[in-house]
Amino acid sequence: MTENADYILELLTDYGMVGEDQIEAGWKRVEDSEGQMDIIDALLDLGLVDKDQLMALLAQQYGLETLDLSNYRIPEEIIQEVPPEVALQYNILPVMKHNDILTIAMSNPAAIDTLDTLRYLLKCDIDAVISPEEQLERLIAKCYGSLQESVEAVIDEIEDDQSSLEYQLGAIAGETSEPEDETPIIRLVSLILMEAYHMKASDIHLEPLEKRYRIRYRVDGALREVEAPPKYLQANLTQRMKIMAKLDITEKRVPQDGRIQLKIDDKDVDLRVSTVPTTHGESIVMRILDKSSIQLEIPQLGFYADDQEKINKIISMPDGIFLVTGPTGSGKTTSLYAFLNSINTPSRKIITVEDPIEYQLSGINQVQADKQVGLTFAMALRSMLRQAPNIIMVGEIRELDTAEIAINASLTGHLVFSTLHTNDAPSAVTRLVDMGVPAFMIGQSVRAIMAQRLLRRNCKNCIAPYTPTPTEMRILGITEETLETTQFFKGKGCSLCGNTGYKGRIGVYEVLMITDTIRDMVFAKATTNELRDAAVKDGMNTLRDDAMRKAIAGTTTLEEVIRVTVSLDTEEDE
Repeated sequence: MTENADYILELLTDYGMVGEDQIEAGWKRVEDSEGQMDIIDALLDLGLVDKDQLMALLAQQYGLETLDLSNYRIPEEIIQEVPPEVALQYNILPVMKHNDILTIAMSNPAAIDTLDTLRYLLKCDIDAVISPEEQLERLIAKCYGSLQESVEAVIDEIEDDQSSLEYQLGAIAGETSEPEDETPIIRLVSLILMEAYHMKASDIHLEPLEKRYRIRYRVDGALREVEAPPKYLQANLTQRMKIMAKLDITEKRVPQDGRIQLKIDDKDVDLRVSTVPTTHGESIVMRILDKSSIQLEIPQLGFYADDQEKINKIISMPDGIFLVTGPTGSGKTTSLYAFLNSINTPSRKIITVEDPIEYQLSGINQVQADKQVGLTFAMALRSMLRQAPNIIMVGEIRELDTAEIAINASLTGHLVFSTLHTNDAPSAVTRLVDMGVPAFMIGQSVRAIMAQRLLRRNCKNCIAPYTPTPTEMRILGITEETLETTQFFKGKGCSLCGNTGYKGRIGVYEVLMITDTIRDMVFAKATTNELRDAAVKDGMNTLRDDAMRKAIAGTTTLEEVIRVTVSLDTEEDE
């Protein structure tokens, strides 16, 4: 929120709202966030500054009046002055109009640039007042409804005038003279992207089916289908998405990849766009990358004290390989970024090679692999070693060449982080052997292997005690005696969690330390099951163990434990 952080900090100090100790604590929080926060964000995050008091102070400094919206009534004709998508995107509300000057309520006095944008979009003079954020959001929702309702309204608008479709498609292609923000198709695309972002979706799926066009958002790892536009808008939406991603709209026979950069709620958001031709048209998937949402601190990942102690020991090692395993979408990259962030100091040089670079990390040299120009993981890794790094991260070990270079780097004094696609930690050893890596090199270089999954969290707003079903008790081995001493919890479903009972995700982990015993077994080419049994005896908590701990703590449900870990037990029994 704070483009003028130094000025605002000076104001807070002059008015006695913060002291030296509070400012020092704020700067420590800024340092820990590695550039994700400025000093004002840090003071607010720590609760050292009251947000409403800060807004009132800034309003006074910027010469703006404050307006209490708790009992304020806005005429319908004033509400209609601002389209729903504009009000929802910029978090503003029209409150009055006098002498052709529209007064809008906003919560951030420092966002002066927003007023210029609104003057352009609304084609009128704009004045502003400052209102408490909670009041503003509540009244916006009451006056305009949800984003989904706005999406439906735009679809209805298009369906009411199907004869305009040819014009709209021409506007998308740049063949009309009217501002493109006024075309319903473009407004519809903007609303779809905004809705996905506000639902905290990780990706958007636009899928052409035989008789309908389907839109789904992946929220907390699960796909949710939302109200979709009619089938005849498929071509319009596809063209608009491809134009935004700077893709070739004339090419429909081959897959394409692109990128869209947006600003939503004053935050920079990247979308990685992938198109694939299917029987009924081009399928589009957009992955949403919000830099402000990535967790770069190890405690936020959800480790218990015993596993976090192991992690701290591993990342403080001077050399060796630390592998993180799990399927796509299990949070491996987030974990690796958190590990690198915790050891990123001026005395260490860290280089990564990734495909793609999902988030830019301050103080770390990141290399984008590109097969089209011959820059593979292996080639980049060879070049990185000539840069004299202390720590290396390889996005993924996919073939023998990369594995051998990574192992050689670890044996010559480098700490190497990388990922593998295996179901659990012990399976990573077998995977490397299958690639052709000699067992003795694995035993000498690998220091630890961590497997992880993501569980959906119980919604804190609607969480309630519940009794496990007989099926859950049977699958997880829960006895009647356990129920007498343990209370399990489950979200009942509410408006905040989309009636799913879940909101947010947390990691579950198993950390396999390569002890002398495990190393000897690797040399002897022990099976995955033998390695797992030995690791458990050495104190490793399996994914199932860690998931159960989080269910017992009320963080997640037994249903989630079964969903994420039951297949692992099946594989172990085979």
